[in-house]
Amino acid sequence: MSPGKKKKIFLYLLILVVILFVGGGFLAFGPPGIYAKSETPEFCGSCHVLEMEYEAWFHSGAHRRITCVDCHLPNDTFARHLTWKTIDGLKDWLSFHTGRISDPIRLSKHGAAAVQDNCRRCHAEIISRINEDRQCWDCHRSLSHKRTGVIATLTP
Repeated sequence: MSPGKKKKIFLYLLILVVILFVGGGFLAFGPPGIYAKSETPEFCGSCHVLEMEYEAWFHSGAHRRITCVDCHLPNDTFARHLTWKTIDGLKDWLSFHTGRISDPIRLSKHGAAAVQDNCRRCHAEIISRINEDRQCWDCHRSLSHKRTGVIATLTP
């Protein structure tokens, strides 16, 4: 391949990356409040597949003050949060629109790791005094969206 052709390919790739970066930035932050709106539980619960989980969260106790993304996305750095919000959001959008959503919805291995890390981040002081070898929900079974509030009394 000639040096001129390599430069041309590099230039096209650079233009594509810039377009994707600018387009992604616009979609994330450009339209009024779309980023903030997509961080709300109402946004997550607007998908009919998540209605039961949203209702369980809405009627739960202490965790009602936090949002879905506080638990279900990495929150150690903004870059990592935004990266996984994009990846998970696109995956969820694609799954929903192709009819490939499991019933009931199950937490992936990556999702479970994010939830566990966020539990540990928020409850670090308490956790420092207990055995950390288990998942938080091994003991706190009522934190499951299917086992909260009114729903907990309706399911076996």
